[in-house]
Amino acid sequence: MKNEKLLYLETFGCQMNVSDSEKIISMLKEVGYQQTETPSAADLIILNTCCIRAKAEQKLYSYLGRLKGLKKQNKRLIIAVGGCIAQQEGRRLLGRFPYLDMVFGTHTLFSVPEMVRAAEQGERMANVDFLDNEARLDLFPKGEDNGSVSRFVTIMQGCDNFCSYCVVPYVRGREVSRRSGEIIDEVRQLAEKGVVEVTLIGQNVNSYGLKTPGELDFPALLHEVAAVEGIKRVRFTTSHPKDISDSLIACFAELPKLCGHIHLPAQSGSDAVLARMERGYSREHYLKSIANLKRARPDILITGDMIAGFPGESEEDFQQTLSMMEEVEYADLFSFVFSVRSETKAAGFPDDLPYQAKLERLDRLQGLQRQMTLKRNRSFAGTFQEILIEGKSRRGEQFYGRTGGNRMVHCPADPFLVGSLVTVRITKAEQNYLQALLP
Repeated sequence: MKNEKLLYLETFGCQMNVSDSEKIISMLKEVGYQQTETPSAADLIILNTCCIRAKAEQKLYSYLGRLKGLKKQNKRLIIAVGGCIAQQEGRRLLGRFPYLDMVFGTHTLFSVPEMVRAAEQGERMANVDFLDNEARLDLFPKGEDNGSVSRFVTIMQGCDNFCSYCVVPYVRGREVSRRSGEIIDEVRQLAEKGVVEVTLIGQNVNSYGLKTPGELDFPALLHEVAAVEGIKRVRFTTSHPKDISDSLIACFAELPKLCGHIHLPAQSGSDAVLARMERGYSREHYLKSIANLKRARPDILITGDMIAGFPGESEEDFQQTLSMMEEVEYADLFSFVFSVRSETKAAGFPDDLPYQAKLERLDRLQGLQRQMTLKRNRSFAGTFQEILIEGKSRRGEQFYGRTGGNRMVHCPADPFLVGSLVTVRITKAEQNYLQALLP
């Protein structure tokens, strides 16, 4: 009989949450937990949550409802909720779900092993304290080698922008930048373990270091990371358009290791809507940044976010969003109907657009983007592209990788090529991926 304890971890939401989940897995290995892909086999189930949109909360509550049966079958099963919804709801979750054992917030990942040990002894608890900046930096948990050739590296946490619709500053806290020396050390350690691509992540990487006297700014940090021996590719996300600088744009021309892709959320193409969103930039500013990026790296691919049906959005405002999409030529777009978040300023805005009308706008927006994505993907057919082979694909005896522009590619390859940059010929273009062959 094996004496191992099994962890099932479900991650909701953004890359920040994926990175946090990697850290949770690493910490729990140290107290005897190994991952399982089967919730019913688990001794510990953790739901790492996002609350940017109401749908994420609904998904969590539905998921917790389904776990009630597992708890009845296995009284020793520990069920935990972490992340943004945990931060937002705190102990209220314990009251709403009597079979939930622990709740931990966005600042208290470091406490998860201790909380799990207490839960194993029958305690129910919540820890959603906000920490001051120094404590957050000193207690910052790091992931361990998971065998991947591509890893996330968190460079900052929190956000100071307070866009009128966004709950992030309330659940992630104010902005704090990690010490650049620690970031470089982490990248070096990852490179020594075989990682060849790193993605620097934060709520707004463009403002990295600007509020810390004597610290590097983000373009300088990119140069340092790109100089680490063994690192072949560097990516980053997410950028706020109001803070994108000429020196950051120049990095796309100066750093061959910096991939030709940027995620630059616009949220709307209408100046009137952008002003109500309190985004801090205009349509003209955004489009000028896009033009400068394309000038610096002609093959750069742009992805972004759009919100349909923001309070007060007229049909004319919406048409401006569609026209901006066509001008930018997004490679991909994450798009959503406006979701009311009770803590935010936008929750108090008058909103007389029926929900069905918002869904209809979203459908039109997504239809346009599907056309543009397929057109862009088809433009790669017959071309040669460099991809990083990341691992085994689910598509038969194939492997997968991504181009510098973040296009997913599937191709037959030998296992020893994992971690290698290889040039492939694109033979087929689908909506969500490219098919290729080694030349």
